[in-house]
Amino acid sequence: MSWYPLALPPQAGHRFLVTGANAGLGFFTAARLAAAGAHVVLVGRSAERLDAATSAIRSVRPAASVASLVIDLSSQRSVLAGAETLLAEAPLDGIVANAGMVHTPKSREVSVDGDELVLATNVLGHFTLLGRLLPHLTLGARIVSLGSLSTRLSTFRLDDLQLTRSYDSWRAYAQSKIATQAFAFELDRRLRAAGVAVSSVVAHPGYSIRGRTPTVPGVNEPGRGDRFADALQGAWAQGKHRGAEVSLHALTAPDVTGGQFWGPRYLTRGEPRLQTPARVTTKPAVGERFWAFAEGATGRAFPIGG
Repeated sequence: MSWYPLALPPQAGHRFLVTGANAGLGFFTAARLAAAGAHVVLVGRSAERLDAATSAIRSVRPAASVASLVIDLSSQRSVLAGAETLLAEAPLDGIVANAGMVHTPKSREVSVDGDELVLATNVLGHFTLLGRLLPHLTLGARIVSLGSLSTRLSTFRLDDLQLTRSYDSWRAYAQSKIATQAFAFELDRRLRAAGVAVSSVVAHPGYSIRGRTPTVPGVNEPGRGDRFADALQGAWAQGKHRGAEVSLHALTAPDVTGGQFWGPRYLTRGEPRLQTPARVTTKPAVGERFWAFAEGATGRAFPIGG
């Protein structure tokens, strides 16, 4: 693709999985990896939108090695079925756990498994998917989880992760992102302790918005109103294609190590820089409690090593 000012190391021979790759940050992450020569599996819950995304990539790079796989991360059954498909293919060199609900329901909804819908989609689906795929990663592989600036703006109710006592759409999103980061940092601690040569990194995209993003037919088609409104935020916002550069850096750059937190240089926009995450997300006690909760909620252990 031609929208990126930062260079990406050649990725020929590498295989990556990107969730939520049919649009937004996930699409631009997958497109850039494919343009660099990697084989990329695009995951999303809509076959039609995945077809549009893969077609958009091939329209620019006809020889791009891309495949698509339908997984609904809010459904444990769908996640497990998708994982079985992936386990039958060649091992992966990295995973970008990008998928997530940003526009959350105004009132509390539950997944097909009975979990609060935002938590199920943004966190529990990835918890199960990564648990199944961890043995299928190559030595030195990286797992990149998408964090958020919202983690600095909300408390974390470990005693009400399902939001049964009190729900609002903002808390549902922010709490799911705190849980995502806490899980990712705990995952890296456990990988290190077990001597597993896989690292877990968190990346946040800053304030990346649709109207500052290049038009991609069938994938990103903001109207004039979106373009105008989002242009007014240009001093502190960037396009999703630029936000994706943080995830790409976390996945491929040689200066990245497990347990790190990467984001835009100017917090909401700019080139990737190492940053300090919200303190609550780095506490081992919080990570351990969330891990135990996730195993209970999904009904599945997440073994590491052995």
